[in-house]
Amino acid sequence: MDPAPPDVGRYGIWTFQLDQVPSAEAAASVGELEDLGFGCVWVPEAVGREAFTSASLLLRGGHEIVVATGVAQIWARAPSSAAAAHKTLTEAYPDRFVLGLGVSHQPMVEGLLGMDYSRPYSAMVDYLDAMDGAVFVAAPPTAEPRRVLAALGPRMLALAGERAAGALTYFVPPAHTASARAALGADALLAVEQAVVLETDPDRAREVARTHTRIYTGLPNYANNLRRVDPTLTDADFADGGSDRLVDLVVAWGDVDTVCARIAAHHDAGADHVCIQVIDGTAAVPQTAWHDLAAALDL
Repeated sequence: MDPAPPDVGRYGIWTFQLDQVPSAEAAASVGELEDLGFGCVWVPEAVGREAFTSASLLLRGGHEIVVATGVAQIWARAPSSAAAAHKTLTEAYPDRFVLGLGVSHQPMVEGLLGMDYSRPYSAMVDYLDAMDGAVFVAAPPTAEPRRVLAALGPRMLALAGERAAGALTYFVPPAHTASARAALGADALLAVEQAVVLETDPDRAREVARTHTRIYTGLPNYANNLRRVDPTLTDADFADGGSDRLVDLVVAWGDVDTVCARIAAHHDAGADHVCIQVIDGTAAVPQTAWHDLAAALDL
């Protein structure tokens, strides 16, 4: 296992919204999250900003808060480039950058990148081997570079415990967190993303939640994982953005106390860190919700 990651705290924020604003505004939001008491901000890589560039821009916004890629996809760059970027950011910001790596999804990799997705687990193993063997002759970091792997199934979770500091899970209920902890091992970091909608009206909450779930219900990695968690789910549960049952399984909605109870359930199931993704049906930075959550969690 890699050395333990820096202290990301019990609570973080997972956000795509920082990609939607100018980089200076995004960096200022990172400083705001640090002031609120969150330990880490996680940012994605798909069709927005490039992961390492984005992280470097965001890191300047804080002093202690960790910035993590959630996640950088292995198909986007050579392993030697990823290793060099990882060490470069760790040298510049010791103990404040965590590299999250993932295999992404077949529609993205084959449809947009034109690459072969037939053996994603083996591709990750080969990628880690190449990263670990890469030559780097620049000024070395004084802190150990840390990485985590995006993982859902037992093989990738076990690999995250063996070859990384831990795992990031996404689009999962607390029942998955319990099984993920068992597959990952006791000592590795388990960071769990939890989507939340701060809305108490059931119809409105689920309508907003489906702006989120609709992105993922058609992706085999997530659908197959939820079927492992709950084998009684049917094809109908994954249609049209998800049934009420599926939405309620993966999205916490309600008042702030109800949402915080779901976050606590992940910790009770074995998570070390929960990164909260606020969904409100827009691409605006959800500052008010971040403040309300920080107060409710007593950060």
